[in-house]
Amino acid sequence: MAVAARTLFGDRLDLAAAYAELLATDGVLRGLIGPREAPRVWDRHLLNCAAVTERIPQGVTVLDVGSGAGLPGLAIAIARPDLTVTLIEPLARRTSFLVEIVERLGLAKTVRVFRGRADEAATGSAGVGPFSGDIVTARAVAPLDRLAAWCLPLTVRGGRVIALKGASAADEITEHAQAVVKLGGGEPALHRCGVGVIEPPATVVEITRERVLKQPKPTPKRARGGQRRGR
Repeated sequence: MAVAARTLFGDRLDLAAAYAELLATDGVLRGLIGPREAPRVWDRHLLNCAAVTERIPQGVTVLDVGSGAGLPGLAIAIARPDLTVTLIEPLARRTSFLVEIVERLGLAKTVRVFRGRADEAATGSAGVGPFSGDIVTARAVAPLDRLAAWCLPLTVRGGRVIALKGASAADEITEHAQAVVKLGGGEPALHRCGVGVIEPPATVVEITRERVLKQPKPTPKRARGGQRRGR
């Protein structure tokens, strides 16, 4: 595991170790990860998430939907300082934790935190944004059809959604591929990340945004003083 950590985080391994320590202590105390997860922070969480960076080009913008305790977004940001990462999370206690972590690890130049839902980030309806990314990531957030509905509007045309999935990934692709295409995505593709570095490799489903769907026009409001309909 030490070799894998050095391979994935390189000269930023100390930052990754500091983040792991905060997850295993403050993260548990504040209910962001379960007590049983603390001993598995490296193999189950950090290494698994950092392995995804092999699918991300240099210097792009990454949006992490449902970031929670910062997984995978913070792990990606630590492993790849060339990326600009936005952590999107609606719950206040989680965003407070994320803001603290970003400040304590000195990541504020490349990482920002947005408190809100994915649809609010996409439209700017929370008063900030709208946001869009070359890559949109998510981990254990929702089934593939719902995930695509949330993430594709945040993805630039030609950009990709990268969703970390488990053993059911292939079944999800079979079940939801048609829905994904209707949402403007291409055919979902299955990839294994970190082969030969971590065991088991991380499983991801990638969706390229091929079409930008037209948003429905808002219903115009009736002008004041207009003629009223009779009863």
